[in-house]
Amino acid sequence: MSIDLNTKTHIKFFIETLGCSKNQVDSESMVASIEKYGYEYTENVDDATFVIINTCGFIKPAKEQSINTFFNYRSSYPGKKIIITGCFAQRYFDSLGEMFPDADGFYGSQSPGQIGEIIKSVLDGEVPAEKNDNGITQIERDRIFNFKGSVFVKVAEGCNNNCNYCAIPLIRGQLKSRTLDDVYNEIVSLIDKGYFEINLIAQDLAAWGKDLGHKELMSLLKKLSLLNGKFWIRLLYIHPDKFPTELLEICRKDPRILPYFDIPFQHASRPVLKKMGRAGSYEKHMNLVNRIRHELPNSVIRSTIMVGHPGEGRKEFAEVKRFLEEAQLDWVGFFIYSMEEDTKSFKMRNAFWDKLSKPAAEKRKRILEDIQSQITPIRLEQWVGQTIDVLIEEEVKEENLFIGRASIDAPEVDGLVVVRGGNCKEGDVVKVKIVSVSSVDLIGQIAD
Repeated sequence: MSIDLNTKTHIKFFIETLGCSKNQVDSESMVASIEKYGYEYTENVDDATFVIINTCGFIKPAKEQSINTFFNYRSSYPGKKIIITGCFAQRYFDSLGEMFPDADGFYGSQSPGQIGEIIKSVLDGEVPAEKNDNGITQIERDRIFNFKGSVFVKVAEGCNNNCNYCAIPLIRGQLKSRTLDDVYNEIVSLIDKGYFEINLIAQDLAAWGKDLGHKELMSLLKKLSLLNGKFWIRLLYIHPDKFPTELLEICRKDPRILPYFDIPFQHASRPVLKKMGRAGSYEKHMNLVNRIRHELPNSVIRSTIMVGHPGEGRKEFAEVKRFLEEAQLDWVGFFIYSMEEDTKSFKMRNAFWDKLSKPAAEKRKRILEDIQSQITPIRLEQWVGQTIDVLIEEEVKEENLFIGRASIDAPEVDGLVVVRGGNCKEGDVVKVKIVSVSSVDLIGQIAD
């Protein structure tokens, strides 16, 4: 059934975004593309004529969530048009019609800013399916889904690291970079619009620009340092084997380039890292941590650790525990290895790995989480008594307090700052004196 396009000014759409911050940027690009066709975005799915599900296809739990989300929407809203897009759609494109016979359209993940034409076809009564591979294009966004004052800026798509366990190159392809000028101009525009926190994202920031013949991260940061005004530049995800140590000097010279380093170590055992397709080792990881801490004593290091990759026995797992205890990282996320078809690690499972039972893998993960749960509050104690900038994200009126984040807290994944007293609003940056630590959060009050 087609929809009368003469009434399209009253046609509203809703986007459900699953997965990472890169997907969020894609959803923001989709909104801009669809609005060009005259349709109206709504935050209330009940008001929408059609729903777009921007899926994740990285690991098994994310894939299951993507599948369940479609069927939940289909059963709850049988009369709405539903379009499946994103990473799951890109990865399993050839099977989508069989998996989701009740879907109204399919679109891959490569060119989210061009989805508008697909939506028009859906509303014309067609069931379009397009797996695009046009590379990263100029990102146009009029609507940002973050809390006021914070925004993600994606500088590249895809990845050339080809880690053996990772499906990202299968989904997003090889590295495709935006130009330095394109990214710089977007950031300047966002700062001019009042965004305080600029979160740079890519599969590996250190590789950005390599496909264009010159890595761009250092050039961008030096150029941004010439700007006047107050802002935060936060770097999210830098591969440890390619960490550019000149970055430390840039952060030391300009505190607006936050000394916050998101470095996915993934493991500490050299044999396991080798099977992962990585060049790191316990010693190399510790050398990097120590150098960062020596040159930038107030730096913050976030990482991720994988449990249960092929080759991880008791000895190798013990190295991870020892690494956490010695490195004293500020923030760490833990996840269990997911066997992803068509990856090299998937093919290793018989040669290198007596598969851990799910309970055993969960137990190892809990052990690491328990270790880190003791470390993070200790790391946070250094901020007690200090007065720091806090970006306010929301007000809790009934408790007369505000929730925000400091420079040490990346959006969505780290702790928060609970601020008592004062008269703030969402998006404000205020001086807060930290008085205590509560688990992974800081407690403070507006500074006099």
